[in-house]
Amino acid sequence: MAAPGSEKSGGGRIMIEKKLLQPNRVRHIDGGFSFIPHRFLTDGFLASLTQKEILLYFFLILASDRYGLSFYAYDAICAFLQISLDQYIEARDRLIRKDLIAFDGTLFQVLDLPKQPEEDPVISQNRKHIKTAIQQSLWGT
Repeated sequence: MAAPGSEKSGGGRIMIEKKLLQPNRVRHIDGGFSFIPHRFLTDGFLASLTQKEILLYFFLILASDRYGLSFYAYDAICAFLQISLDQYIEARDRLIRKDLIAFDGTLFQVLDLPKQPEEDPVISQNRKHIKTAIQQSLWGT
C-alpha cells in the first residue's frame, strides 16, 4: 500500500501520482460528517443537475444527520443559499422528481442514489450543443 498522499489512481486511466499539497492540513472526521458517494460524480448525477439543484442538494447533505435527515425551514435555506423562494421550490421539486431527496413538508431526507441519474431534457439538449461546439472548435467537424 502506498503512503498517504502518494496513491496512484487506476481503472484503465492515466496513472497520476498524488501527493499531499499541505500535509499539515489533512482533513479528519471529528464528530458528525457528511459524505457524497463518488458515484455522484462518476455516474453523471452531478452533470444532470442545474446549479440551484446542486446548491440545494449539497446544503441538504451538509445539514443532514447520518440517515440523511434534516429539517431546515425554507426561509433559512433561502437565506443560507442566497436564492429566492421560487428558485428554492423549483430546485426542491426537481430533486424530488429525480429521486435524490424526499420531503414531507417539514423534514428532508437525502436518499441513497438511484441506479442512474434522470437527466432533464433541456439540460441534455444544452449539453449536446456544447459538446458539438467543442468538437467543431477542436476538430472542425
